[in-house]
Amino acid sequence: MIEFDEWEKRMVLKLVYYGPAMSGKTTNLLMLHDLLQQEGRGDLMVLDTKDDRTIYFDLLPFFLVAPSGLRIKLKVYTVPGQVKHDATRKAVLQRADGVAFIADSQVSETSNNFNSFQNLEKNLGFVGLDIEQVPLVVQFNKRDLDRIVAEEEIRRVWDPSGIPVFMSSALYGTGVLETFVHLADRTYAYVDSRYGLAENHGLDKQMFLAQLVRRKTDHA
Repeated sequence: MIEFDEWEKRMVLKLVYYGPAMSGKTTNLLMLHDLLQQEGRGDLMVLDTKDDRTIYFDLLPFFLVAPSGLRIKLKVYTVPGQVKHDATRKAVLQRADGVAFIADSQVSETSNNFNSFQNLEKNLGFVGLDIEQVPLVVQFNKRDLDRIVAEEEIRRVWDPSGIPVFMSSALYGTGVLETFVHLADRTYAYVDSRYGLAENHGLDKQMFLAQLVRRKTDHA
């Protein structure tokens, strides 16, 4: 579902952070926004309501230019976690080029994680995307809390799926960049296979990731 205008030399890539309510999707974006250099980074828009932190979306745009002159805008969205906002989830998932599923590591949230992942698969299908084809990573957030699912158990369940899984404490920045970089890496591979970013536009994976992930010096 990549948005590509060959005549205008313009491409828009869309990454979506998905998951149950209060799993840390917004915290990931806030921390990511703080960790990256301001140059080339857009403003982060957060819409709060009394019953859900992200009733529409958070928007974090980056801009980069390939050696060929191709201009690439990368947008990062979150979706609302509450079930009653499912229509908004579907709207945000449209034209998604990559998805990070943010799970809550607390034992008490296991069922919510499962239901939310099922909802992701259903909604991807609803907007015409195949979960087997969309670049996807999983992050288990809130590793700093007590009563969390052991990493060994998470690996036992998820490793057979082949989906990359990251442990995170987004509140403290742990695992935030790793999750984003791996999602961007997988998205690049998908886009390159379709549009030849390296061959046709001189933009290899290292250059792509280096332009996206430029950290502030005080976090280096």
